[in-house]
Amino acid sequence: MATVLRCMECGAEYPLAGTRYRCDCGGLMDVVHELASLAVSRELFDGRMWERGPEPWRRSGVWRFRELVLPVEESSLVSRPEGNTPLYRGPALSRVVGLEEFAVKHEGENPTGSFKDRGMTVGVTWARAIDAKAVACASTGNTAASMSAYAALAGLMAIVFVPEGKVAAGKLAQALAYGALTLEVAGDFDAAMALVQESCRELGIYLLNSLNPFRIEGQKTIVFEILQDLGWEPPDWIVFPAGNLGNTAAFGKALWELRELGLISRLPRLAAVQAAGASPFYRSFLKGFSPLEPVRAETVATAIRIGNPVSFPRAVRSLRWTEGLVVEVTDQEIMDVKAQVDAAGIGCEPASAAAVAGTRKLVSQGIIRRGERAVAVLTGNLLKDPEATLAYHIGKLRGIEPRFANRPRRIEASLAAVAEVLEEVVR
Repeated sequence: MATVLRCMECGAEYPLAGTRYRCDCGGLMDVVHELASLAVSRELFDGRMWERGPEPWRRSGVWRFRELVLPVEESSLVSRPEGNTPLYRGPALSRVVGLEEFAVKHEGENPTGSFKDRGMTVGVTWARAIDAKAVACASTGNTAASMSAYAALAGLMAIVFVPEGKVAAGKLAQALAYGALTLEVAGDFDAAMALVQESCRELGIYLLNSLNPFRIEGQKTIVFEILQDLGWEPPDWIVFPAGNLGNTAAFGKALWELRELGLISRLPRLAAVQAAGASPFYRSFLKGFSPLEPVRAETVATAIRIGNPVSFPRAVRSLRWTEGLVVEVTDQEIMDVKAQVDAAGIGCEPASAAAVAGTRKLVSQGIIRRGERAVAVLTGNLLKDPEATLAYHIGKLRGIEPRFANRPRRIEASLAAVAEVLEEVVR
């Protein structure tokens, strides 16, 4: 068996060629690799960390794992490069969650400032391989920014559908700057998602939301890198924000494949974190993964402000594989933790802070035990949503008490004024 597309529901298989996102039965598609035939090892992947050459893909943390991602000619890869993001540790971060062995994988240090670049390098590479002329996505911001950049790099037309007035300026600015045709849809993200699917189906545009199975293949490499960062010794927990559930789907698939290949002997537990105002996955989890009931999403964490996630079936499978769970956190918890992560010199957007807030909640509930080791995934850069950060610190974020605010101070232009403030601060 070569690499194929396989339906999660009925098991039907299709060749990779073409633009299929769903099976004829309506089920979601998986990219399935013939793992038994792959000559891969820890040593192979570790050796590639030091590859050098003029081609950007040689320095990519995605294409380092190319046998487990996508079988295409290396000359066709569209890469910036992406990946190779840092794993941060330290006493300040440990104090935030109450765990001695705690680290954050900062995907906000990808080229366009979010984890989306990992999936987009694969999705756009495949779009060019099948001779697509235009690509499209619905987005709360990060997907649009990433797709626009990679499409421009590949010479493809990019069309982004965003909910009108509900995208952070830092993200919208990227889509515009990279040249995407930007369509502001009257409605929320879920309305934009429905419209982009219809448009791609009827107008022959290649869809690059996480419904696309090739996006998932790129996002798997976040987990591959975490394990490589830790010397291939799995942590007890991997905790991450959950919106459209692409990462939830990708992380479980990554772990399952690595165990099947014998590269790891046990699976960490996955913990997906949702904002309380956008938590359909959490509600389903509480009922034993009952059928998803969409919600009208509202949260300060715009990157996960999604009420009807398209990767739900894949995400459920991932949590069942890993004995995983779903937890929700409030916007107050998100923004307070964000202030603490920022103050540790790391910095992240609100959705990323949900992962750390979720870790802290699970520790406080005794679900993550004090002696266990956890890694939280920060999915986006601090500068993705500067408005929320500023509003928190000056006390103008509606419904949020800024418990860790660092307010700017207005002073007269004199040395005495500076000295007075310093004396007050250090007192």
